[in-house]
Amino acid sequence: MKGFISKETHPVYVILLLLAFMIGGYFVGSFIFAVLATTVFNIGFVEMPDIALDPASHPSGRNIMLLLQGVVQFMSFIVGPLIMLRVLRYKIDPYLNWKMPVTPLLVLLSGILMIIIMPANSVVINWNATLNFPDFMNEFEQWARAKEDELAELTKLIANFDDVPKLLVGLLVIAVIPAIGEEIVFRGVLQKQLHRWTGNPHVAIWIAGLVFAAIHVQFFGFVPRAILGALFGYLYFWSGRISVPIVAHFFNNGFTVLLLYLQQTGAVDFDVESTEPMNWWSVLISFLLSAAVLYYLYTEFKEVPRRNDALPEPAAESEL
Repeated sequence: MKGFISKETHPVYVILLLLAFMIGGYFVGSFIFAVLATTVFNIGFVEMPDIALDPASHPSGRNIMLLLQGVVQFMSFIVGPLIMLRVLRYKIDPYLNWKMPVTPLLVLLSGILMIIIMPANSVVINWNATLNFPDFMNEFEQWARAKEDELAELTKLIANFDDVPKLLVGLLVIAVIPAIGEEIVFRGVLQKQLHRWTGNPHVAIWIAGLVFAAIHVQFFGFVPRAILGALFGYLYFWSGRISVPIVAHFFNNGFTVLLLYLQQTGAVDFDVESTEPMNWWSVLISFLLSAAVLYYLYTEFKEVPRRNDALPEPAAESEL
């Protein structure tokens, strides 16, 4: 089967290398964070594990956790995978972008789609948040609920965006870095290698979406996150440009950060973090508009030609 890399390099090997370079990036990022944290916040190495376990106990706990998240994500999700691609002698641009550039309007519309789809997605969010597991999974449910509560407390601590500088830092750490890094990892490498391995783009898109959801370790938001991951996957598959899911991912995360800022500054008075479904009419409008925009993007992206310098595609790449 033709692929984006030589036949001698099995996709499983590439995925394992990806994991190894991400782990390497994690350790390098942790070291960089430790150096920065000791310099900026005047804390010792021995204090760091305690602060990470209970950031609220330190006056600068919020800023320390944002620094940790930003540096570690940057190194493990962006630097590590890009170094891996270079080690394997890929040309990063044709590997991640095998079609000609698309118009900025289509890229922007892909981002706006993430806002349009939010009311419809609120129904799935509510269903997943109130899901009850069968009795034999009781221990798992208790663990998942405890993990959810733990992450909710951490989110509550760091999601303080009541002034513009905090908003900008929040956009960088919660929107920009994850959008670039997670799309390179889950769509640019994982999805593409799964596609090459299976020959089926839909299988690759949904498996990558499930892994994307699982890595967040929030099982009461697993289903909507998996659907979101698959949506990013289709946008990438149709457009052939990694910038498209990156922008869509940024709009999804960034819009939430912006709403939190507006809530905390008193500009809006609704609960941004609520898992309750929105009004039925907004859900219906959202669903119809989202379907229309998706179809329009599909038809437009389908007409985008391949680049002459792009590497060979998997056999099913041009099929939907």
